[in-house]
Amino acid sequence: MTSRVVTVPVSEHRDASYDVVVGRGVLAELPGLLARLCPARGYAVIADHRVAELYGGGVLAAIEGAGLRAQLFTFPAGEWNKSRETWAQLSDALLAARLGRDGAIVALGGGVAGDLAGFVAATYLRGVAYVQVPTTLLAMIDAAIGGKTGVDVPAGKNLVGAFHQPRFVLADTALLASLPRVHLAAGAAEAIKHGLIADAGYAAGLGDDATRVLAREPEALDRAVARSVAIKAAVVARDTREAGVRQILNFGHTIGHAVESGTGYELLHGEAVAIGIAVEARLAERLGVAGPGLARCATDLLARYGLPTTLPAGLTDETLLAAMESDKKNRRGALRFALPAEPGRMAQSADGEWTVEASGDVLMATLEECR
Repeated sequence: MTSRVVTVPVSEHRDASYDVVVGRGVLAELPGLLARLCPARGYAVIADHRVAELYGGGVLAAIEGAGLRAQLFTFPAGEWNKSRETWAQLSDALLAARLGRDGAIVALGGGVAGDLAGFVAATYLRGVAYVQVPTTLLAMIDAAIGGKTGVDVPAGKNLVGAFHQPRFVLADTALLASLPRVHLAAGAAEAIKHGLIADAGYAAGLGDDATRVLAREPEALDRAVARSVAIKAAVVARDTREAGVRQILNFGHTIGHAVESGTGYELLHGEAVAIGIAVEARLAERLGVAGPGLARCATDLLARYGLPTTLPAGLTDETLLAAMESDKKNRRGALRFALPAEPGRMAQSADGEWTVEASGDVLMATLEECR
C-alpha cells in the first residue's frame, strides 16, 4: 500500500490545517488516524443507506477492533435528502445516543454524506470534530476538501451551511471499484474543472486518460485523484472562506446548480456541473474574457467521459434565471460567473474580482445556443 499526503493549510488558525491521505487500501489506516488526529470518546459514523450496506459494517468493525467506540447512523440516499429535515433527524439521533462534545463524527460516503454530516458536526452541540472518508470520485477530489458543509433548500443548493474543517480526509481509491460507471464519469467533471481552472496539462491528460479512468485502471485513477486534491488544496489554502480566489472553484457551478434544482435533482451533481462547464465556457467566449476554442476544449473533454453538454429539454430560461439569482457570488443584483480566460488560467474582472458580471442579454443568448 502506497499513499500520498497533501496538506491543506488553513490560514485563519494553524491548528485547523489538515492532511488529505490518498491511496489504494488506505482505509485500513482509519482507526490509527482517528486515535492520533481525531481522538474522541465515541464516533458517530454517518452514511446513506447504500454506502452503509457496502462499507458501514466494515468501518465499524475496524474502529471497534482498535478498542474505540462507534455507532452507525444512516439516512436515505439521494441529493434530495440533503435537507434541513435530514439534518434535524440526524442531530436528534445523536442526542438520543448521548454523543457528547468529546465525541466525533465520521462522514462516510459521497458529496451528499460529506456535506450533510459535516453540517451536523458544525452545529451539533455548537460544533464537534469530524473526519471525511469519501467513497466517490467526486467527493474525493472536491466535496470532502475545503470545509464547506451544508444542506439544500427550496431556493437553491447549499444555501444553508457553515465552514467547518475536518481533522483529516482519507481517500481510498480502491473504494472506487464499487462505484457505478455513471458516477465515476460524473466525478470526472470536477476533475476536468480543476484542469480548466488551474492546469491545462492536467486537463489534456484527463482527456488522454479517459478510457483508463473509466476502466478504473489504478494508476490513472490515483493520478487524477492526487492532482485534483493538490489543485483544490492549493486554492483553499489561499482563501478558506471563499472571499476571493476560491470562487474560481465555482466554474460550471452557477449554471450547474441551477440545472440541478430546475430538474428536481434528476441529474447527478457531476452531470449538472458538466452542463454548467460547457455553457459557462461558451459564456466566457461571448463575454470576450476567453478567446475562441475554450468551449470546444471543454465540451471535447466532457464528451470523452460521456457527460452531457447541453441544457435539458423543457428547462426554461425563467427557471434557470430564478435559481441563478440565489447564487452566492452575485453582487448588487448582478449575476456573476467564475470563468476561465483560457484552459488553465482564470479570468479576473477590471476591479480584480475572480468573477465576471454577465448581462441578461448575453446570458440569454448563450442559454439558447446551448439547448
